[in-house]
Amino acid sequence: EEEERRLEEERRKEEEERLRIEEEKELKKQRKREKVEKQKREGTYMTKKQKEKARLTEQRLEAMRAAGMIPTTHDEGSNPPKKTKIIYNNKRKGKGHVQYNNNNNIIHNQEEKHNDDIPNSWEDKIEEEENEEIQNLKYALSEVPETSEKTMIEQVKKNSESSEDDLEADVDSGDDWDDDSDDTGKFDDLAKRLEEATVDDDDEDLIEKEKRAEKERLRLLGLKRAEQERKEAELLAKVKAEENEWNKEAQLIAFKREEGKRKREMQEKENLAARSRDDLRCPIVVIMGHVDTGKTTLLDKIRKTNVQEGEAGGITQQIGATYFEKKTLESQTTRLNATENFDITVPGMLIIDTPGHESFTNLRSRGSSLCDVAILVIDLMHGLEQQTIESLTMLRNRGVPFVVALNKVDRCYAWKTCKDTPIREALKEQPEGTIQEFRSRTTDTKVQLMEQGVNSNLYWEMGDDDWESTDFIPLVPTSGVTGEGVQDVLLLLCQIAQKKIWRQLMWCANLQCTVLEVKSIDGLGMTVDVLLVNGYLREGDRAVFCTLNGPIVTEIRGLLTPPPSREMRVKSEYIHHKKVKGALGVKVIGNGLEKVMAGTPVLTIGPDDEEEDIKAEVMSDLTNLEDKLSTDKKGVMVQASTLGALEALLQFLREETKPPIPVSAIGIGTVHKRDVTKISVMNEKGCPEYATILAFDVDIEKEAREHANDMRVRIFTADIIYHLFDQFTRFMEELAERRQKEAAEIAVFPSIIKILPQHIFNQKDPIIMGVEVSEGILKVGTPLCVPALGGLHIGKVTSIESNGREEETAKKGSSVAVKISNESNPNITYGRQFDAAHSLYSTLTRESIDALKENFKDKLDNEDWRLVVKLKKVFNIL
Repeated sequence: EEEERRLEEERRKEEEERLRIEEEKELKKQRKREKVEKQKREGTYMTKKQKEKARLTEQRLEAMRAAGMIPTTHDEGSNPPKKTKIIYNNKRKGKGHVQYNNNNNIIHNQEEKHNDDIPNSWEDKIEEEENEEIQNLKYALSEVPETSEKTMIEQVKKNSESSEDDLEADVDSGDDWDDDSDDTGKFDDLAKRLEEATVDDDDEDLIEKEKRAEKERLRLLGLKRAEQERKEAELLAKVKAEENEWNKEAQLIAFKREEGKRKREMQEKENLAARSRDDLRCPIVVIMGHVDTGKTTLLDKIRKTNVQEGEAGGITQQIGATYFEKKTLESQTTRLNATENFDITVPGMLIIDTPGHESFTNLRSRGSSLCDVAILVIDLMHGLEQQTIESLTMLRNRGVPFVVALNKVDRCYAWKTCKDTPIREALKEQPEGTIQEFRSRTTDTKVQLMEQGVNSNLYWEMGDDDWESTDFIPLVPTSGVTGEGVQDVLLLLCQIAQKKIWRQLMWCANLQCTVLEVKSIDGLGMTVDVLLVNGYLREGDRAVFCTLNGPIVTEIRGLLTPPPSREMRVKSEYIHHKKVKGALGVKVIGNGLEKVMAGTPVLTIGPDDEEEDIKAEVMSDLTNLEDKLSTDKKGVMVQASTLGALEALLQFLREETKPPIPVSAIGIGTVHKRDVTKISVMNEKGCPEYATILAFDVDIEKEAREHANDMRVRIFTADIIYHLFDQFTRFMEELAERRQKEAAEIAVFPSIIKILPQHIFNQKDPIIMGVEVSEGILKVGTPLCVPALGGLHIGKVTSIESNGREEETAKKGSSVAVKISNESNPNITYGRQFDAAHSLYSTLTRESIDALKENFKDKLDNEDWRLVVKLKKVFNIL
């Protein structure tokens, strides 16, 4: 740390020194700029080129002085020679000429009239001309850099020639012109000013320096840009090469995947061809029915356990799987089989206990149902109920054979308990009145089933033709409390399995496995309950599971099963297996199983399988579901416990609701805070009604509920699909009513009414008259006007009365009495401003039409909307 601090201190000092040097350089540049600005203001600024020209000019002047071409400066102490009076012509018009007479006397200009004024006039003129020449020369040297050297030399020669002419005139006149001439002062002043204007040669011209610096900067910038373009070209070439390589790899992966898929499908076909009737798997049975019909109680009686008492409210809260061995089936049906003599060949039975009918859809493998046969439980006391009918419809749509258990037969009046006996033996022990009640209730149930299109009969009364017909459903009276008829249900299921559906029960080596539930077990960590239908699962296999974030591959660290005839939910000592064969309910132990989704398939990667192909196959169900998902940008969020439940809920919202409910997001499992945040954007999109989560059979985190209140997100929860739909529908209806109340002041329904002149009860405010609705709908609060009179506002309808009763609306063709008030102009009078010759129209505006479209679209039919279009033209509404 000390070394780091020392290095940091050194870097800080170096940075400070660098900044100080830069500041000094900048200060020096600033001083140079100020110096240049000062020289420019004084008129002494010269560029480097101008300085060079001035220096050359000075050298020439010195040379000319040395050659005697230009008079040198006289000494200060000597008296200046007397100036000869010379008359010059106007120099501005040309060179001055001196004229002499025969006596060598100067002849003055004829234009001069006063000889006494000559000395003063020509001296002033000479001084003025000298000053003018000095100014011109100074301008040529300093202010005009474009002045060429040749021009400056000609100017000097011109001055020299003028001086020589003057000298000749002075010599001819006998005066010492060389000493007396004032031209020397002109050049002395020029030299003096040039000395003042010269700058130190070492001080390089700042503008030229900046130009060179800019040129150098541009050169370096060009080099830098060229280098950057070169690097970009190299990078682009590299990216293209990588892209080509990636494309090749992707193509190779796709080829391998397709090849793996082809091999896998060939292997599956071979395995299907190798099936045998002698090798049957356990039939998978699902118990369905309405809430509180006794499903779990009946199952408890079958397996001699008591799960029901351990469940909240006696209602099944989660999915359970119970495996019955062959010997259990044989022992439980001993008394009945003594008369039936039926040989049970199935290796056992796997019964799924479901919460109602919803989880029936969870038992799926690659899009097909895993359920082989079902028990539909009907309460003999209540007959068919809502969920019973839905279960019945689902079973028929899937083509699943089922048995109807008429449960709670022990509720018949004066029923004598015959514990765990076949139902026919129990009925023989009952009194006549009980038998009659049982027959009556059974007949009622058969009638209800016939209303649903299902033929049924008590199973012992069915003939051979009925058994052969798939339309006839056997009825088995049972009691989940005392056990009557349980043996009949088990034996009947075995008979259906071996006689009707034996082809689909032939065991196959193709792995067919579905996730039932994901939960954490103390000492084991996160585990997955799976239903193994066909194939094998082995410890050490690499299994592929489906999650919302993509497939995960994990090694199976353990395979556990509960003891026979025990449900997987009941805590008991688990049996460890190295290898299990379907059909069986198995608990899988592995790493990273937290996000595995219930209802999704499970596959294993074999030595000849392609991993990418197996991953794609596992994710195919979820991918297909997402493809079917409504792509609406606006909609609710749907959260379900399993993939199958999610699929069933989406189908229900899309196809069975009127109007369909749009869905913008889906999720599986517990509702978290991030889910609330995700759907809260609907508030920002202007659709607060869709800031809603429909949670089916899932838990809600406490933090998520609190966050939902803050974000104005509603969460509806239910364990039954149609309850969820009812909650949301009720909310939408309340929202629509609230919006309609808010828009009622703005929205105006279209109407045209005709005044009945024989029914005028009051002509002035309030106007009370009889009217007939010619077109549209007249509502209380509708403003009326007369377009034929320039849109004369008559008033607003405050009440409508028909046959002595107050009405809110009056439709086309009805004759009613109306009261019209006009607060803004109470002097409107029938018979004065308007009369029965004029029809009254609803006063429509663009705002009122928009309010109708948004909130009252379902209140108007096509004819009313055509009237709206007609009135738009009357009121010139765009």
